[in-house]
Amino acid sequence: MDPAKVQAVIDWPVPKSRVELQRFLGFANFYRRFIRNFGQVAAPLTALTSVKTCFKWSVSAQGAFDLLKNRFTSAPILVTPDVSRQFVVEVDASEVGVGAILSQRSLSDDKVHPCAYFSHRLSPSERNYDVGNRKLLAIRLALGEWRQWLEGATVPFVVWTDHRNLEYIRSAKRLNARQARWALFFARFEFVISYRPGSKNTKPDALSRLFSSSVASTDPEGILPEGRVVGLTVWGIERQVKQALTHTPSPRACPRNLLFVPVPTRLAVLQWAHSAKLAGHPSVRGTLASIRQRFWWPTREHDTRRFVAACSVCAQTKSGNSPPAGRLRPLPIPSRPWSHIALDFITGLPSSAGKTVILTVVDRFSKAAHFIPLAKLPSAKETAQIIIENVFRIHGLPSDVVSDRGPQFTSQFWREFCRLIGASVSLSSGFHPQSNGQAERANQTIGRILRSLSFRNPASWSEQLPWAEYAHNSLPSSATGLSPFQSSLGYQPPLFSSQFAESSVPSAQAFVQRCERTWKRVRSALCCYRAQTVRAANKRRTKSPRYCRGQRVWLSTQNLPLKTASRKLTPRFIGPFRISQIINPVAVRLLLPRYLCRVHPVFHVSCVKPVLRAPARLPPPPHPCRGRTYLQGP
Repeated sequence: MDPAKVQAVIDWPVPKSRVELQRFLGFANFYRRFIRNFGQVAAPLTALTSVKTCFKWSVSAQGAFDLLKNRFTSAPILVTPDVSRQFVVEVDASEVGVGAILSQRSLSDDKVHPCAYFSHRLSPSERNYDVGNRKLLAIRLALGEWRQWLEGATVPFVVWTDHRNLEYIRSAKRLNARQARWALFFARFEFVISYRPGSKNTKPDALSRLFSSSVASTDPEGILPEGRVVGLTVWGIERQVKQALTHTPSPRACPRNLLFVPVPTRLAVLQWAHSAKLAGHPSVRGTLASIRQRFWWPTREHDTRRFVAACSVCAQTKSGNSPPAGRLRPLPIPSRPWSHIALDFITGLPSSAGKTVILTVVDRFSKAAHFIPLAKLPSAKETAQIIIENVFRIHGLPSDVVSDRGPQFTSQFWREFCRLIGASVSLSSGFHPQSNGQAERANQTIGRILRSLSFRNPASWSEQLPWAEYAHNSLPSSATGLSPFQSSLGYQPPLFSSQFAESSVPSAQAFVQRCERTWKRVRSALCCYRAQTVRAANKRRTKSPRYCRGQRVWLSTQNLPLKTASRKLTPRFIGPFRISQIINPVAVRLLLPRYLCRVHPVFHVSCVKPVLRAPARLPPPPHPCRGRTYLQGP
């Protein structure tokens, strides 16, 4: 007998689960009428399919398995192909392989006998095929395997498949490139594709799954393993505590209806009440509620609080409800107009006369602002040129420039440009726009004015921008009580013609004195306003923890560009990461991994929180001292 005909059955692996065994017996059952004493031979295997017994492969089962494979491949079952009679090709495909059986109907008993078996493991690219193409691939490989018998057969053969759409593949008008190549190959054969339900197409299906190394078992006893049953979980921890009590007696202070937990098992009890799947990482209150139902020890509340606070899963997945950390650190108050400026961009605007971006430049002293329309976001070099033409040539060179961490302001060119003009660079920390609050506030104001002026025609915002800038600079500031025009120029530009006649031209000395008085008034108002702002802001903030270099912290994912399947199920914190530098009391630099290389490593302390060390073991129980009980320190 040709070994190639039966190789697929000879290589059938030993079943490792009840499902794999049932698949083998389903394949064998079709040929049981050709095997003498089939039921007696397969009895050891049939016994293993019962859900009442444990699946354990034995010597008798291995013997029955080998004997059945030998009977399948023996001559009385496999018949010699006869090209003068019709062939039947049964094919099927799974996610890992394809299988086929070549059969013919015997003249002696009018029953279908197999002529040869075939199976093929799918390559990684073939596993990407959809179901229809995998089934069609099974036909292509089977016809190629038995081409010497099927090509030129006097009687057209039949191909049985459980995919109904393949019945029309040879008459389809539109084929993809792969199907067109296979259609040219099929043209060499005379055959008909016939649909057969999957329930009757079990033999090639079993051959197609020979290469499935890990088959999901649906054994009833595996549905609820011992660790997932509520009763067994509770009994397990209770049994562990009772076993520990055989070495440690229960103290008199322990209530009668509760179990005293010795020191070695307290950590296990805390893990059961907090970290188990049935617990779901509750709060301190919820964890204590579970423990109080059955267990007691003197430092129960204290140990629970420490354990929950140090839980790494809770630290990453739960959002804190406490106020943000870090007291407000306001920027220094300038002493004259346009000595300290703040920059920011407004993007996402509709195209208006070819403009889509606004560059905001704010004087931190007078609150005066220039809003410069741009066609697109500029580079660092273009930004410098725009600032020179629209700000520096009018107001002079500043001594400090505040901005966010946009690519224009973090580039080496921008740092060198500011150094050459004698200005310091002040960048906001990552994902903390409050550091550049004055520019952000000016953006809100100009956005409100533009919405009001161009709500009927949003594309006209560039035409309304000069008037919006004038409105912004002529309105009194809440910080100074004066308009930006008054604070920077020393006077308010008149709006009516009568005001021109009433105004007198002051002398140069009087004008300078008036400007000095105005600036002193503005600076005094800014000092008062800053003090009020600090008091109001610190009411909603907490003092920052004292971090040190090398300390590990969790990093908030609120603003991180993470690729996740669901934003709602994304951890609220990731890490832990080590602190490489303390920038100031409210900003730290972190050592970030490579996948966060595009994120600037400087963060405000409100974006991080310290990692609390979980206790490797709990402290010893309290010891009595002069009739009283005192807790020992951790």
